Amino acid sequence: MNLQRLEKLTKLMKAAKFDAIALNPGYSMRYLTDLDFHLMERPTVLIIRTDGSYVFILPKLEASRAEKIFLKESLFTYGDNPDTWVEVFKAAGKKLSLENAIIGIESVRFRYLELAFLKNALPFSQIQSASSVFEIFRINKDKTEIEKMKKAVVIAQNALLETLKESVIGKTEKELASQLTINLLKNGSEEFPFPPIVAAGPNSADPHATPSNSIVKPGDLLLFDWGASYDGYASDITRTFAVSEVDPILKKIAEVVHQANQTGVKAGKPGIAAGSVDVAAREIIEKEGFGKYFFHRTGHGLGLEAHETPYIYSENKLILEPGMVYTVEPGIYLEGKGGVRIEDNVVITENGSESLTNLPRELKIIR
Repeated sequence: MNLQRLEKLTKLMKAAKFDAIALNPGYSMRYLTDLDFHLMERPTVLIIRTDGSYVFILPKLEASRAEKIFLKESLFTYGDNPDTWVEVFKAAGKKLSLENAIIGIESVRFRYLELAFLKNALPFSQIQSASSVFEIFRINKDKTEIEKMKKAVVIAQNALLETLKESVIGKTEKELASQLTINLLKNGSEEFPFPPIVAAGPNSADPHATPSNSIVKPGDLLLFDWGASYDGYASDITRTFAVSEVDPILKKIAEVVHQANQTGVKAGKPGIAAGSVDVAAREIIEKEGFGKYFFHRTGHGLGLEAHETPYIYSENKLILEPGMVYTVEPGIYLEGKGGVRIEDNVVITENGSESLTNLPRELKIIR
């Protein structure tokens, strides 16, 4: 395991008064171990005590991978008969003396399957949400992590530029999404942080539109929300284009969103509340009379996941610190006409903030 990250986790556990933490496959397990197990019908659980001791419960078929990272005596493996699995959980719990422990879990990821086995094996232990631990466990990125995110940005930006080399008029949203997907892979993206959003015309007024068979026409706004992954780390970018000339009101909202985006990016600095970034961007849109058409938060954290802490909403009092990475993505959405969103990936530095993304943000005309 990454000993520095393990030490950080155990300090957070002690502060929150947990005796142990139970993790199933996901981003926090990968962050600690660099192993990428997937969720399946067989439970896989890593349990760590505050003293750094641990056990890893997993199927025998996965043992060879785990043995490269973990001490063999810490592995508790099982076969294909589910009736025997609870005994393996009991043996693992006994090794760590978890009979009366307070065990924290990652509430947004831990499933009923793993929870049921823990409860059956350790009936006198308390199992609680450890959201206070996991909300800050991965929130500060180091230089290596940020460099990976910069590479994910370059991959994503290059993929879109290649997609736009050909005319978009007459193509469906699905066709453009497919071409963008191919170009992301060609440029080196690993698994995608999320499926690309391509939304044309009135569909661009839906912030989470799904690419459809709608055909791109002159006069449409065309919105791309896409990202890439490099060595596990994500980028998440949105740009909006005008297909030939568009209605003056659509040009107007593009100008307002551009200003809100840049104001939000510049607002970020260490020592201020995360909510201040949202307030700064939102004020621009509200002053121009479009406040009711901006109905989501200004951004979200970014890292191993496309959505993680810190979340950029007005009431968030979390203090920004160097190494925190998040999106700034204000939008205005006019139902029946179209919407504009501009999204950049921002990292807090020692003295301010830096945008990792640099594609032009103005409403460019394409054909």
